[in-house]
Amino acid sequence: MTLPRSTQISLDATPYYHCVSRCVRRAFLCGRDSKSGKDYEYRREWIESRMYKLAEVFALDIAAYAVMSNHYHIVLYIDREAASKWSLKEVITRWQKLFKASSLAQRYLQGDTLDHCEVTRLKEVVSLWRERLMDISWFMRCLNESIARQANAEDNCTGRFWEGRFKSQALLDERALAACMAYVDLNPIRANIAKDSDYTSIQQRIRAVASGKQPKSLLPFVGGERLSMPKGLPFQLDHYLELVDWSGRHLDPRKRGCIVENTPPILERLGISPRHWLYLNRNFESRFKGLVGSVKVVQQVCSHLNKRWVHGIGDCRRFLSATSH
Repeated sequence: MTLPRSTQISLDATPYYHCVSRCVRRAFLCGRDSKSGKDYEYRREWIESRMYKLAEVFALDIAAYAVMSNHYHIVLYIDREAASKWSLKEVITRWQKLFKASSLAQRYLQGDTLDHCEVTRLKEVVSLWRERLMDISWFMRCLNESIARQANAEDNCTGRFWEGRFKSQALLDERALAACMAYVDLNPIRANIAKDSDYTSIQQRIRAVASGKQPKSLLPFVGGERLSMPKGLPFQLDHYLELVDWSGRHLDPRKRGCIVENTPPILERLGISPRHWLYLNRNFESRFKGLVGSVKVVQQVCSHLNKRWVHGIGDCRRFLSATSH
């Protein structure tokens, strides 16, 4: 049975979420149609471009993504603090980039004088828009509906482009976050199309490193947690890139089962055994449903959400709770 989204997304639990959407008509929607031979690879750029544009409007940052031939992954960070600081004008302006604002909101932007009742009503509406602009479901809706309309118009057809609802996983701690991001970044290698990995966050980060920078369109790496922690991913960029490179080499079918002794430092810090880490690189999405993290953290969140049980709790204990070799 499909669970309500409210039981899977809680900002009090974590700001990080992994979302996945899959196409209904399979590979030729974003890849190559084996029957006609027509190449639809350019549609992946539609998805990537739309992701970036929406991230500029929503109080959401992209931590990782991979656009594949028939599905895409995206890891999002919800910036509740930023959204809470938006003025009425900024919320309305952002909302108007996606939807038509009410006549009351338009009058406010034009500088018209509003009476007390109108101001009260406007604040109620803007409060709702503010919530939606940091809501993952609204982000995914704006992303998927736009792409579906473009593809259906080009194909001269109607109907679903995406399979039902998108899938989401709450990443509750650093281990879950690192494992999920690596899983997403390694998608092309896992699918044996590493040469065609342009539409991934790891490719963007590698290109930016060459110029000594981090991509402005992606949530930056800011190093380990500390008292004056800025917004960003709690790892060092070079350590993460080293980890992904090391992991990718072991995903090569010719090398599976062979683990070298020189494991990346970040794995030791996270306390995940190399063997378990490489297993997660291949199976993260299928092993966990909804809540992902150490058993202790998952149990705390379950208590907060009044959930008695969560799928994958055994795997949380096995892979994300303690080092075992």
